[in-house]
Amino acid sequence: MTTTEASSLHDHLDKMEVADLLSRINREDSTVPAAVEKAIPHIERLVKAIVTKMKAGGRLFYIGAGTSGRLGILDASEIPPTYGVSHGMVIGLIAGGDKAIRSAVENAEDDEQQAWKDLEAFSINQNDALIGIAASAAPLM
Repeated sequence: MTTTEASSLHDHLDKMEVADLLSRINREDSTVPAAVEKAIPHIERLVKAIVTKMKAGGRLFYIGAGTSGRLGILDASEIPPTYGVSHGMVIGLIAGGDKAIRSAVENAEDDEQQAWKDLEAFSINQNDALIGIAASAAPLM
């Protein structure tokens, strides 16, 4: 099974009535605050570790595929104007490369070596932090 073919609680969206679809989306969205609240201690440790690394000259990398990768790139692009940090402090990478920002590059996320190849271009080091962004509950390797 490839990454994007995992079963979903929301299969067959195209066959649902609009009102049912919207209600399901709303119900799913309402689970986010509780999930974030539960994760705050983990998020706090992560943020503190990243701040320490960045103060030591490190960078923050977001890597992801599909929509998750696009959102990482979007967030990375907004960091300099929003927080006044230099470009290159937060870097977003997407499976399939720049082409995948605007068009799907099918199965790009299934290449287990490509992310490392993409990161090598940035000479990552022990001061850098890497966050893999995923929308699924697929286990991380």
